Amino acid sequence: MRVSRLLKTLFLSLALVNVAMAARTPEQIAQDIGNKVYCLCGCVTSLNTCPMLHCEVKAEMHKIIDTDLAAGKTEPAILQDLVDRYGEKVLAAPPAHGFNLAAWILPGVGLLIGLFLAITIVRRWRRPALQAAVPAGSVGSGSASAAASAADDKLRAAVEEEMKKFID
Repeated sequence: MRVSRLLKTLFLSLALVNVAMAARTPEQIAQDIGNKVYCLCGCVTSLNTCPMLHCEVKAEMHKIIDTDLAAGKTEPAILQDLVDRYGEKVLAAPPAHGFNLAAWILPGVGLLIGLFLAITIVRRWRRPALQAAVPAGSVGSGSASAAASAADDKLRAAVEEEMKKFID
């Protein structure tokens, strides 16, 4: 019963997302495309955030997008037109295939390696502190434990004598 209800909810959610995506206006599609491509004027920003007031490259790219939208092309087709015209360097996010796949995989791999190194280093820092807290010969040997106890008694007596000097 629960599984079928979950599947129905999932199906309804996907249908609503599809309806919402289909209801986008051409202006919204142009805005989305402008966020997914770089302006190639040299400003190193997305097309929508190009800071140049009279940027010819920006105007040309917007003209291509508007022409393709008027022709009824989809967002992926318009992006492909821009790639065909300007090359893959126009895309803000590299496509996830070929050598560009490294740009998608390496950050995660680097994060995992860094996490492993951090855990290893912290464990090594803590290990000497734990070994210092437990004397080396105290586990399993009665005479070493007795010697440590005698040393503790001597130290305690010396500290008590020093404290008496300050109190009196």
